[in-house]
Amino acid sequence: MRTPSAPGQPRQAPPARPTALPRLMVAAPMTGQGKTTVAAGLMAALRDTGLAVSGHKVGPDYIDPGYHALATGRPGRNLDPHLVGEERVAPLLLHGARGADAAVVEGVMGLHDGRIGADGFASSAHVAALTRTPVVLVVDVSRMSRSVGALVAGMAAYDPAVEVVGVLLNKAGSARNVAEITRSVGLPVLGVIPRDERIASPSRHLGLVPASEREDSARVVERLGEHIAGHVDLDALLEAARSAPALDARPWDPAAEVAGPGAGPRTVVAVAGGRTFTFRYTETEELLTAAGCEVVAFDPLEDAGLPAGTRGLYLGGGFPEVYAGELAANRGLLAELREAVRGGVPTVAECAGLLYLADALDGHAMAGAVPAVARMTERLTLRYPEAVSPGGTLLTRAGERVTGHEFHRTALTPGHGDRPAWVVDGTPEGFASPTLHASYLHVHWAGHPQLAARFAEAVHRAPAPAPAVPAPAARTAAVPGAGPVADPLRHHGDVEARGGMLDFAVNVYPGERPAWLDRALHESLDHADVYPDPAPAREAVARRHARRPAEVLPTAGAAEAFTLVARLRPWHRPVVVHPQFTEPHAALEQAGHTVTAVLCPESRGFALDPAAVPEDADLVVVGNPTNPTGVLHPAEALRGLCRPGRLVVVDEAFMDALPGEPESLAGERIGGLVVLRSLTKHWSVPGIRAGYAVGDEAVVRGLARVQTPWSVSAPAIAASVACTGEEAGAEAERRAAEFGEWRTGLEAGLRGAGIGFVPSRAPFVLVKAGEGVHARLRDQGIAVRRADTFPGLDADWVRVAVRPPETTRKLLAALSAE
Repeated sequence: MRTPSAPGQPRQAPPARPTALPRLMVAAPMTGQGKTTVAAGLMAALRDTGLAVSGHKVGPDYIDPGYHALATGRPGRNLDPHLVGEERVAPLLLHGARGADAAVVEGVMGLHDGRIGADGFASSAHVAALTRTPVVLVVDVSRMSRSVGALVAGMAAYDPAVEVVGVLLNKAGSARNVAEITRSVGLPVLGVIPRDERIASPSRHLGLVPASEREDSARVVERLGEHIAGHVDLDALLEAARSAPALDARPWDPAAEVAGPGAGPRTVVAVAGGRTFTFRYTETEELLTAAGCEVVAFDPLEDAGLPAGTRGLYLGGGFPEVYAGELAANRGLLAELREAVRGGVPTVAECAGLLYLADALDGHAMAGAVPAVARMTERLTLRYPEAVSPGGTLLTRAGERVTGHEFHRTALTPGHGDRPAWVVDGTPEGFASPTLHASYLHVHWAGHPQLAARFAEAVHRAPAPAPAVPAPAARTAAVPGAGPVADPLRHHGDVEARGGMLDFAVNVYPGERPAWLDRALHESLDHADVYPDPAPAREAVARRHARRPAEVLPTAGAAEAFTLVARLRPWHRPVVVHPQFTEPHAALEQAGHTVTAVLCPESRGFALDPAAVPEDADLVVVGNPTNPTGVLHPAEALRGLCRPGRLVVVDEAFMDALPGEPESLAGERIGGLVVLRSLTKHWSVPGIRAGYAVGDEAVVRGLARVQTPWSVSAPAIAASVACTGEEAGAEAERRAAEFGEWRTGLEAGLRGAGIGFVPSRAPFVLVKAGEGVHARLRDQGIAVRRADTFPGLDADWVRVAVRPPETTRKLLAALSAE
């Protein structure tokens, strides 16, 4: 005896008149027999005859209905007693098939396979019995003969409530074997389908590749229809479908499940779609529409912003891990999404939507609206649970139970917040609040319409969206460094410190240049009439780090070195550790590479976890100390990143600002390691563009090959020689010690004012000053570096350059007045 599930109960309705609907279920003895190709092909073939066909899928699967939709020209529908309750299965079938001449239902797994331990509950047979739908068995006969007869006989006789009316022999071979099988089967053989590799369906880690992700999907389905039409008896199949008895059920009606707000404009619910978000139940949109919402789809891969007037967000299922790099590249949309969620826009996120809202997915920066990091794993989570709400949320009430399903290979760290969305099998999961509900669990709202009603009510109550460009933003946008940034990776502090601002945005030593450096620069002009020769700079740097000259390449600042690294090889999986200086990321993208961002989370103090770097990364770029966090990573952790086939690039642009240069790798000979240095910041010569790469000789030689001839100017060569010579040593240490004293004073002032910051080892401090502080300081004539252009950070953060005490006091006074 099957045990009925207990989703939300439907409203009482008058007894229904019997409804006639020709219908068939395409099922199989087990998975892998070809149900989907046969079912989709049958739908397409019947449609080609001029019939209106409705496609349905037993179970929660959302990929197959995409192919059904292509085959029928109508939305694909799911029939699942676990998700919606037994009493809703027939009404939902009739609803989906409104106006259709016939319905084709594709089964799931083997005909009698359902929830484990539930006596076949939610199996294809269960749905066939609930809807009194005749069953046609698809059997892969490529490795069978007379045993097919025994298999079919057992399947047909197993459950008297299920009527098996015929067999389709799939992947058939010789005519002789087909004849032997046909004689053994005690049911009509309605088709003999030969193997055709042209219509094989590609697989993905959770099943078929979604139809929306296949450029040739429509043509594949068209070929399926032609193939099936040529090898099955469509007339016999239709006759079997028309033998199905009328259903004593009333078609499901979304308007009867939720109450609309009455007359007035509809409120916009933005629904994620496109190739990334391929799954949401059609009935979810129908319920929201019935509740007075206007469902507007947006494509997270293509759209620059959310739909106009968005007052609610629904982020369903899909495969964001496949498109993580492209999703991360759409930074403007991610920022708008993050602000919408944080601003209280009612938001529902299921599985893929949860990953999209996380801080990072497989090292790629996501929206950052949920404080967790997701990563692909080898383990497939597949379950069909009942979930309990531990408290009141946007969607639920404390103690409320729902049925759902989970289907994913990612793992989330942490797996839940202080207010979990659900408790599943005794374990909390997900993140919830009065305006957010995000978890791995998929819930079919047709089975729990109260969730749709509550979400719609919250959307209607939500305040109207602010104008696209409010007046304050319009005033500040004209100021350099304020307002939206067109290219966040190319935004630097120098643009913020212009116009006479008190400069805390640029990380350059604020004192005078040494006299010996000025002399060297002036003398270099005496050689401006000849092409520059970088050999003296190469030799001077080599002496400075006890290296061979062949291990050194002078560059036009560290920025040129990033470009050379990007052009060095056709990188397979380049990784940039963030938050950090964005120029290497920008250079890689400009060279045509897709970058994987590995985020150092705030919860770890922005320290690097080497295990977070993907094993297949062939390039890893990391700053040390890191700009803008000021974190100094242990040299041992960075050495651990090196391995055969991988280049590790350590950006030590600020290492000379640390007394003794602890954790530096510039003097170590490690295969596949290159260290980049800049001389412009510590020596107050950013306009000279002097820097160098030092490390693995073979790599340095490769960088030299892609370097533009004479890119390092005579003044830069002179500066490199002077600033790495013996005369510079004592002054470099003095400046580094001075930076340390100034930074200690700044951090003490911030601590005294109760302002959060990240303890720094660099000539700057990352400060958690709160959103809006950046603009308000600008209004007082003080420039700090905005941090929301760094992947992994948002508008709560600013980077503050270390300055002498008298200058620092002005900043602290302005911050304390906030």
